[in-house]
Amino acid sequence: MKPWRKKMWCIPPKHNSEFVCAMENVLEVYQRPYDPKRPVGCMDETSKQLVKETRVPMAAAPGRVQCYDYEYERNGVANLFMFCEPLRGWRRVEVTDRRTKVDWSRQIQTLVNADYPDADRITLVMDNLNTHAMASFYEAFTPTEARRLMERLAAASSPLSGAGVDVMLPGCGRDPPTPKKGQYWGKDLGFWRTTGPVEPCDCET
Repeated sequence: MKPWRKKMWCIPPKHNSEFVCAMENVLEVYQRPYDPKRPVGCMDETSKQLVKETRVPMAAAPGRVQCYDYEYERNGVANLFMFCEPLRGWRRVEVTDRRTKVDWSRQIQTLVNADYPDADRITLVMDNLNTHAMASFYEAFTPTEARRLMERLAAASSPLSGAGVDVMLPGCGRDPPTPKKGQYWGKDLGFWRTTGPVEPCDCET
């Protein structure tokens, strides 16, 4: 036996019709064939702590890797919005100061206008965060623009106890090089922004 090993699972609640309904809906969405006019995407968001060094790191040298001190200073938090289209091997990451309804709505507007300008309708799998709602459009835009975005978007919400069914969720849990305040990762966003297949996470440890 290896008692230290474990695996993350989506353990469903018993006798819960809402869970079954949402799960079957998302699984049906994932079985759809690729259609550039009706793409299927996933989105999630995560917060990452910003830190800064308290001592100047020692540069790498022959026979020695770069050394940094274990102490650090907390320097705020940044939010990452992450989008992907698994069947096309595409993803986008944007860093914001906040994660409000207005922030989410602006990201969806970018998704519709810039990422998929020629799509008839975009199906987006996402969790049940209170900001991820069509009503958020009406707090960010005029009623006309809010309605236009609603007509271009079809939401497929994951079950309340099954957010892991969102393909984007494992990517949000990966840790990049630690950023410093004001850098917002910069070039290190490539850690998530890589164009290519969206790899599943290995949940065993």
